[in-house]
Amino acid sequence: MSTMNAPATPVTSASAPSAPAAPRPDQLTERLGLGVDRVMAESGLWAPRLAARAFRQARGDVTRAAQLLRTHRTSLPRLGRSLPVRAGELRVVRRISSAFRNPPGGQVLGRTLDYVGRLLDLLPEEEGRQRSVRASESAQEHHDHHGHEHPPHGREDEVERAPGHVLSVFREMDIVAPPGDHDDPEPYDITRHPARPGVPRSALLQTMARADTGALLYLWYGSEWKPAGQEVHEVPGELRHGFLPVRVEHPHTGRPVTVGDVRVSEVVSFHSLTRAGELPRHLDVGYGMCFGHNERKAISMAGVDILLGHHEGTERAAGLQHDVLLTLDGPDITGYAEHQKLPHHAEYRSVLERATAAAAHQAGPRRTGPHPGDTA
Repeated sequence: MSTMNAPATPVTSASAPSAPAAPRPDQLTERLGLGVDRVMAESGLWAPRLAARAFRQARGDVTRAAQLLRTHRTSLPRLGRSLPVRAGELRVVRRISSAFRNPPGGQVLGRTLDYVGRLLDLLPEEEGRQRSVRASESAQEHHDHHGHEHPPHGREDEVERAPGHVLSVFREMDIVAPPGDHDDPEPYDITRHPARPGVPRSALLQTMARADTGALLYLWYGSEWKPAGQEVHEVPGELRHGFLPVRVEHPHTGRPVTVGDVRVSEVVSFHSLTRAGELPRHLDVGYGMCFGHNERKAISMAGVDILLGHHEGTERAAGLQHDVLLTLDGPDITGYAEHQKLPHHAEYRSVLERATAAAAHQAGPRRTGPHPGDTA
């Protein structure tokens, strides 16, 4: 009791624990780079430092950080439009193929978590920090000496830093479906025009590139859009991660000028989805590309792209496009859950009154006094 009744000791500034310093944007991009990449992909804006600041402000909430970055992007002026670039110009830091053991251009394993043990790192903090620093210095030294971060799979003189697509090999073999005759001369801008079922393929690809990774993964893996009886999954013929140049037109000379680059993940998948009454003649092709290092999202995007092409022209096409365009955007789908926390007093009071009235009607009229036939 004496302890409970003792006066509280005032805490001075000297004895108060100091708040930990907030991580700097460069620390976040280095240590939590995959999370920062997801923020940029789902916001549709390549800005690593701004994405790291949004990630820090949202306390690690990727969707909220993407919303912050989108809101900031809408306040910026559009100074120009970049020129189209070919995906073949991608300077790879990682490139693997599930279709070929030795694809043209070679395999580049690169930096990945695929081959790391699934065990929690319980090293003391200081020892783990020193090991991480040594690994970073070793990787940087290897990068300075060889021009890439990690040794590729195979001899270095056999690896191309901008290898050609596996798709071109399949086209030469005449085993992939020919390109569709899509009337889409200019890419559809989903940030300026509403995207609804019936939009061109470019709008669908843009929507998936900005989609929530988990929602897109579910639509590809767990949905009912896959044809019944065809359980064989598609094969990622090529997965690449690297840098694409950004070019603009020089205002005076009109010539293309490279002003920077962006890091992207790209996947080209192949599948053989037959329609009723048809024999499989060609492989269907699916394509996925998104900002940053997010292979899971690019694979899911390519898989959904195959399904969109398979159902094109059928009765189910509008339903699948509806799911892609209207149920994958992270801020949109989480906004519905967030708004449930806002005051709904009047709405829920009316619901409660209707439920109370219905219960009273089912129970019949209540007796408020003695019945005339009752005796004392």
